[in-house]
Amino acid sequence: MSTSSDSKTIAVLNGPNLNLLGTRQPEIYGRQTLADIEAMCVKHSKSKGFDLRFQQTNIEGELVSMVQEARTCAAVLINAAGYTHTSVALLDALLTVDAPVIEVHLSSPHKREAIRHRSVIAPACTGVIAGFGALSYRLALDAAIALVDGSLGITEG
Repeated sequence: MSTSSDSKTIAVLNGPNLNLLGTRQPEIYGRQTLADIEAMCVKHSKSKGFDLRFQQTNIEGELVSMVQEARTCAAVLINAAGYTHTSVALLDALLTVDAPVIEVHLSSPHKREAIRHRSVIAPACTGVIAGFGALSYRLALDAAIALVDGSLGITEG
């Protein structure tokens, strides 16, 4: 967890079962572990002048608390995993975040089971990046940084 100013900190929040990356359904999620993804994100964000707050939980209430704690960060990336499709509590927490929020998925939800086609949290998110495996996180970091520094040429909403 970063101790520097939150104005240069991006929170990367991860939901249930992502702690099993690398071994859980590698044909869908790839062989990289969550630690591998964290290392990639830390290196990339540092190269762009940002710190990272990278967290994971399997518990819905803890993920809601992590969102609340990230409200002062420059941006929030969230892979809510299964909670993406079910958690109104998570949506409510994300709606309190004034910074850019990027929904991230390793796989493409629209290529999977019908239950995964709808994101309950999407109304609170600036955008979604999905289907690129671990690269989805790096692409989401780039989008968040561009939104924070204004280089994307668009504003939220």
